[in-house]
Amino acid sequence: MNSWWDAAEASSLSPGSCRTVEINGRRIALAHTPEGFFAVDDACPHRGGALGAGFLDGTTLHCPLHGWGFDIRDGACQPRPEKPVRTYPTRTEDGRVWIRID
Repeated sequence: MNSWWDAAEASSLSPGSCRTVEINGRRIALAHTPEGFFAVDDACPHRGGALGAGFLDGTTLHCPLHGWGFDIRDGACQPRPEKPVRTYPTRTEDGRVWIRID
């Protein structure tokens, strides 16, 4: 069953920023890019670094531990294509960012 969860107030994330949100016990990195809001699993597959604490460069989210870059739009890992992160659909409604978890 698909469920939409209220993740954050849209204005609380300025463009170019990211942070970790917890939804139903799951940690998710939420990022605000020039293309909109995107969400991926918070744990880097390399060493478990909190991606929400990383830095965003356009649509590339970098792990704060070792700098691995992930395309926030599709979860692709730049240095290790076989290690993507899971992505989650987002929508903005009434000034809130919603994330769908399947």
